Amino acid sequence: MDPVRLACAVVSVTILLYGVPVVRDRLRAWLPAAPVDPYRAAAGRWLTEDDVQAAAARLLLDGLVTINHRGNLALTETGADVARTAGHPLPDALLAALRRRTAATTLGIIAYHDPAFRAAHAEFHGRPGASRARRAAAARDCLSATGVLLLTGELAFVLVALFDRLPQGPAQWAATAATGLASLAQLGFLGRYGDRPGVDGHRVAASEPYVPPAPHPALVELSEKDPAAAARLRAGRLRTTRRRNRGRRRRRGRGTAAARTD
Repeated sequence: MDPVRLACAVVSVTILLYGVPVVRDRLRAWLPAAPVDPYRAAAGRWLTEDDVQAAAARLLLDGLVTINHRGNLALTETGADVARTAGHPLPDALLAALRRRTAATTLGIIAYHDPAFRAAHAEFHGRPGASRARRAAAARDCLSATGVLLLTGELAFVLVALFDRLPQGPAQWAATAATGLASLAQLGFLGRYGDRPGVDGHRVAASEPYVPPAPHPALVELSEKDPAAAARLRAGRLRTTRRRNRGRRRRRGRGTAAARTD
């Protein structure tokens, strides 16, 4: 094969290999990051500061529920209106859970003993999104493996072409040298295959102190406007056991006896 044509092809591939990641990183730096839902960000915080706690704080601030000294949440007249929503899936799920109750109950009981709320909570945090992320990661791995195979084949072809015949004249010798240097660069690029993006970042992050995400704005606002309600909400989150029929679901067919039990 003509060494000059071979050099043009190999050098072009090398520039493409090293240029695409640079352009991708530049675009990521220029493009703004996608906003993160505050409830999703709060999910990793401590129990009394997590997304469920923030949802209850939002309902309190909007006047949809009240909380007593025992930490029991109860619907207000506005909250009992089924046409009224909180405007977000997670507070709406908590509001629906309270509407299914016959009596005031704690946030801890709902969080741990209400299967419908737990299912809504899991759905909000995106199990379908996690599946899409896994499929996208699998597709990237497949494309990466295909690229490695193509690059390996290209390097083998170049190696055979370099030793096919001796170059003739300065131009072919220069082209052969450029081909050799470009092949070495491609070999170095191939040697980095398997190093996942962010692995070194994870190692660095592991040596740094953990910084938790900022508290949810609803929890901050509730603590400023009504510290007593915020303290009661924290206490209610830690109460996960039922007493008598407080906070249980409505029992149908029991008539006034069930009402007296509530």
